[in-house]
Amino acid sequence: MIARRLAFAGPLVALLIACTFFALQSPRFLTGANLSLVLSQVMVVGVLAIGQTLVILTGGIDLACGMIMALGSIVMSLLAVKHGWHPAMAIAGGMGVTTIAGMINGLLVTRIKLPPFIVTLGTMNIAFAITQLVSRAQTFTDLPPLLTWLGQSVWVGNTPIAYGAVAMLLLYALAFVVLRETAAGRHVYAVGSNLEAARLAGISTNRVLLSAYMLSGLCAGIAALLSIARTSVGDPQSGQTENLDTVTAVVLGGTSLFGGRGIVLGSLVGAMIVGVFRNGLTLMGVSSVYQILVTGVLVILAVATDQWSRKA
Repeated sequence: MIARRLAFAGPLVALLIACTFFALQSPRFLTGANLSLVLSQVMVVGVLAIGQTLVILTGGIDLACGMIMALGSIVMSLLAVKHGWHPAMAIAGGMGVTTIAGMINGLLVTRIKLPPFIVTLGTMNIAFAITQLVSRAQTFTDLPPLLTWLGQSVWVGNTPIAYGAVAMLLLYALAFVVLRETAAGRHVYAVGSNLEAARLAGISTNRVLLSAYMLSGLCAGIAALLSIARTSVGDPQSGQTENLDTVTAVVLGGTSLFGGRGIVLGSLVGAMIVGVFRNGLTLMGVSSVYQILVTGVLVILAVATDQWSRKA
């Protein structure tokens, strides 16, 4: 428990330092409107990072989550716009597709015993190809209001906060409680710490792994809805960087890439760190190329710190 708190404290301190630095560089940074913008910008990656955290805690990785999200958004848009489905049914259909994609990943990992890296790398390309074929590389517009509702805002004082950002925070609260207070959550940590020991202790390791990948797929479906709500279109080109962005958020949040150690709230902090850096550097007029450079350096530092702590 103490180790988890320390792992969470480091990213939180880094976030506070980053916020302080950018506040000194730009007077616009700490305004309510700008901080609300940062929250809206990270809500898609933030929700994807919940599923990614579950998978990484079990010792795996999901490189396909971004493209599965794109597939889900196209399915929702296609069913609602082209086929005239009720928006609620279209949303359910898109989330069903992403959950099934996650289940396929889990079955390949648990039944055929393929490495998660290879499995999800392959399904990432498959999801991309299916997305392009189904959509014919076309963007869907004129979406029903229910699909874009989460992009609207509730006003807190003079600050607008997107409903999607509120939904993201509620999902993190739910994931935190489940991982900390339930037997299923403890099984996730046990499988990631030592798969064989967990099996000998009577834990159904295959079920835990399959559930983690299916939940990652479900998170991709929710993120697909948030992506549509934020942009008001179904874009087949979306999701191409989100897979690595989620890994970045999870690693920066203190979750070990080797599994068994981490806290889901840290992934939220990690996503916020990336969002704050990109927003702050934009306010400073720094080129987007340098923003990517800084993100890469942060990932390397986070992984190096993780390995050092494991050896210590």
